[in-house]
Amino acid sequence: MAFMPRCSNVWKFGVPRTHSRGAVRCVGSIANSPADCQRNNYDAVIIGAGHNGLIAASYLAKGGKKVLVLERRHVVGGAAVTEEIVPGFKFSRASYLLSLLRPQIIKDLDLKKYGFRLHKRDPSSFTPLWTKSTDRSTRPAGLLLGGSSDLNREQISQFSTKDAEAYTRYEEFIARVAECIDPLLDSVPINVVDNRSSLLSNIRSLRPLLEAGSRLGIKQFPGAYELMTAPAAKVLDKWFEGDELKAALATDAIIGAMLSPYSAGSGYVLLHHVMGGVDGGVAGEWAYPHGGMGAVTQAMAAAAVDAGVDICVNAPVQEVLVDKHPASGVLRVRGVSLEDGQEVVAGCVLSNATAHVTFTKLTPKGVLPEDFLADINGVDYTSPVTKISVALSSLPDFLSAPNSAPGVPGPHHQATIHMNCESMRQVDAAYKDAALRGVPSETPLIEMCIPSVLDDSLAPAGHHVMSLFTQFTPYSRSDGVDWTPQAREDYAERVFQCIEEYAPGFRSLVVGYECLPPPELERIFGLTGGNIFHGAMSLDQLYWTRPSRRYPDYRSPIEGFYLCGSSAHPGGGVMGASGYNAAKVVLSS
Repeated sequence: MAFMPRCSNVWKFGVPRTHSRGAVRCVGSIANSPADCQRNNYDAVIIGAGHNGLIAASYLAKGGKKVLVLERRHVVGGAAVTEEIVPGFKFSRASYLLSLLRPQIIKDLDLKKYGFRLHKRDPSSFTPLWTKSTDRSTRPAGLLLGGSSDLNREQISQFSTKDAEAYTRYEEFIARVAECIDPLLDSVPINVVDNRSSLLSNIRSLRPLLEAGSRLGIKQFPGAYELMTAPAAKVLDKWFEGDELKAALATDAIIGAMLSPYSAGSGYVLLHHVMGGVDGGVAGEWAYPHGGMGAVTQAMAAAAVDAGVDICVNAPVQEVLVDKHPASGVLRVRGVSLEDGQEVVAGCVLSNATAHVTFTKLTPKGVLPEDFLADINGVDYTSPVTKISVALSSLPDFLSAPNSAPGVPGPHHQATIHMNCESMRQVDAAYKDAALRGVPSETPLIEMCIPSVLDDSLAPAGHHVMSLFTQFTPYSRSDGVDWTPQAREDYAERVFQCIEEYAPGFRSLVVGYECLPPPELERIFGLTGGNIFHGAMSLDQLYWTRPSRRYPDYRSPIEGFYLCGSSAHPGGGVMGASGYNAAKVVLSS
């Protein structure tokens, strides 16, 4: 059956009119109609309207390609969406902060023209240390960090004057390594296994590696190598003596990863989270997008539509269509079929789904080489994350930083607030509950963000939205409990009671919430295993082995079939480099 979007009209991107969620709905197009979609074959079809898919679509369209993006959900954005879960409260339902988005993408797509705006946070990190049971005469109230070197020195000096002096040098070292690696992020990994890669393309891919090495220099190389391969605890122990500071910094080393700070390779995860910045700000700075994370992908969708891209939601893809040449046996993509039986013919197909979904669910059985499938099936998608979105009637009042008046935000309210991570041992214990015992952590690691402190468009006046990024929670539990609605409620209440220890009265502020453990993140957003990175960011799954050592360059064994999501280099986070790089590969093919 030929493809024809079942909607009455096509409109420019903005706030679309509501259509039946059971039908394919066109979100945007320029000077096209449903009849045009029926008549014209596409140069490229992209599966999934997450940020990488939308970015790839824009670059392909700017390169002269006719592009269609198909999204199975009713909204674009993938895991970077803003949704009204509790009436009147708008949540960044999965991804919740922005830093890694590549600057040239913001510029090339002119995202600010479409409403892209960020709220910078300073201070940016707060670790409260006083709970109901704390002897307040024996320890400082908390640790507040931000962009001011004077503030950082004063705060860290509460624990160690030596650490206060070392902190600036540590930040400079991390920023230096991140700067050196930067050229690799926007480059196509060299393919040393597949002989279809030309010598010229491999030489081009080699250049960023040489540039990274040149920037780093021989004297910095041992330290950078250790950072990327060693446990974060080993790295931090060499810089600092205070457990409170080390634990606060170690949260970046385990965020989204089933790792302890004592796990080899956790140092790279730490580095990954400081590779970005906010509009030319300091390295590692994170911000709240105005309107939530969905506003970022809405801007991307608007840019794509203005570039000529067609986007259809409620359009789940059933299978990638593959032809096999009768003489040569070469596999070639022909398009995709939708779950309702419609077919879309296209010269190439790019998948923004995970590598697992792309090659084991959407690709016909029996067509892919066994060695390639072995690579894909070996990808680690273990996730420790449960995301809780909370609607609040007012702001929490921390024992470590009491509110000056009810509902009046303090500087710490705009920061990422770390709880149950007061020592390295506490973080490690939370990890072991899930990784070794197979049960949710007794004292979950909690990262709290309250974006409505800086963005009043997200909640009714005087109210707030809160994001709780919690670890560690296994996908499959060894205690025989499935992640039923009751189990999700029980876990959320455990987290709320933990917060209650730091901010008495917190539970009474909760208006409503949504709790998404790994199976729910997988079901709603298509994140295999609930892994936010489309596959663990471990050293064996980076660069020329992501997602396969045979095809790390966005291609696949099927000609014209590409991977453009975070399962490909350089991996997870709302960075956009995977979509950008994949589009470059398509346009050069």
